[in-house]
Amino acid sequence: MRSHLLNETTADLYRRSVTEGVARVAAKLATTERPHTGISVDELAPVINGIDLDRPLGDAAAVLDELEDVYLRDAVYFHHPRYLGHLNCPVVIPAVLGEAVLAAVNSSLDTWDQSIGGTLIERRLVDWTAQRIGLGPAADGIFTSGGSQSNFHALLLARDEACRIVMKRELAAGRELTKAELLPKLRIFTSEASHFSVKKSAAMLGLGYEAVIAVPVDRNRRMDTSVLALELEECAAEGLFPMAVVATAGTTDFGSIDPLPEIARLADEHCAWMHVDAAYGCGLLASPTRRHLLDGIERADSVTVDYHKSFFQPVSSSAMLVRDRDTLKHATYHADYLNPRRMAEERIPNQVDKSIQTTRRFDALKLWMTLRIMGADGVGSLFDEVIDLAAAGWDIIDADPRFEVVVKPQISTLVFRYVPGGDVPKELVDEANLHARKALFASGEAVVAGTKVDGDQYLKFTLLNPQTTTADITAVLDLLAAHAEQFLGESLAVHR
Repeated sequence: MRSHLLNETTADLYRRSVTEGVARVAAKLATTERPHTGISVDELAPVINGIDLDRPLGDAAAVLDELEDVYLRDAVYFHHPRYLGHLNCPVVIPAVLGEAVLAAVNSSLDTWDQSIGGTLIERRLVDWTAQRIGLGPAADGIFTSGGSQSNFHALLLARDEACRIVMKRELAAGRELTKAELLPKLRIFTSEASHFSVKKSAAMLGLGYEAVIAVPVDRNRRMDTSVLALELEECAAEGLFPMAVVATAGTTDFGSIDPLPEIARLADEHCAWMHVDAAYGCGLLASPTRRHLLDGIERADSVTVDYHKSFFQPVSSSAMLVRDRDTLKHATYHADYLNPRRMAEERIPNQVDKSIQTTRRFDALKLWMTLRIMGADGVGSLFDEVIDLAAAGWDIIDADPRFEVVVKPQISTLVFRYVPGGDVPKELVDEANLHARKALFASGEAVVAGTKVDGDQYLKFTLLNPQTTTADITAVLDLLAAHAEQFLGESLAVHR
């Protein structure tokens, strides 16, 4: 079995095996005609469950043949121009090259003695991103597994920083307050359109879901700062403490960007930590034409970025940045076997000192390869293309009497729904839109997402592929309308 270990004696086998795997995937990418096959769980599950994992095939070619039947044939391919579903982007080749390198070398980015070079590359990319945001000379950060972890990490820092500040202030006033007494009084403010990970983080941090105050949005689905101001004042009046205000730069459903400058002002007035969830909108940091849409982000205390959304990187590639590197100490723990305190005193750069993870992949290499081959403008221009496409898509849907669209996109998301003519019950319209999405997915011809807006069922195009055209958008709208019309025709016939 040693023949399967990657080392100096198996380099040729490694080269042949990986080359064969790459050839299979390349052939699949070149011949894929639909985003996926439309296979159901009931069809595929017995095939995979029927494989005896205790009887290995022993040969890479045989396993690749099997993989065709259990994965490659039926995978959802995000590179296809009619994949318009979730926040999944097609990936750039330099990043895939980086993925191949990092998987083979297998550095672990927790300590310097496991990731020489990798540690410094990650730190350089953190500095580069912080500079693009404008966080200042004391900024720092860490790569994470994704936006949810980045948001959790930021709110952990916000919680402990709030506790430090409030407890110090109360003590100066002659009142001693323990952390256990303070936690139930902390509040987080975010828009009702923000990511669910904000509430989930509050629960995991011991604050409970009820600690999150959902602020209404305006007609453009951006946080209503006039309501935020009132909520912050009410918080103080009730003897509670505003721990953090979470602004979103690119909401999952609408791609809306909250009014960052005004939120920054209010957070500062109330001594609250300002976190910006820019998991989606971070691509604007590289945009040659639209960086101004993120004006105000430079005033944040922390920022989430997901390179695997709008920098066209493979999953996973995310980071959490902070304005003040000292706040990262809230997540620091020194273990004698890994990162003893003396290492910090000797200025040995252990990334685990800043991370809530220990073992961590060298995901930063993918972004490094991308920037060194394509450059930031190259990445940003791709994001600009999908934003332009979304604007054109809004015009198409708005002009189509079969659909209604919610709001003009700030980035690249379109939320809309099929609206039949005549007197059709609201419940039936919701069912028609839900059916249209499911039927389209089952056909494999295209993939769209769905959501609810004010309790009603809507459809969603998430446009992240520069290869998608307005012709693709029009074709998918026709498919959705056909499925919805067929459903309504059958349903109304039954009702009659």
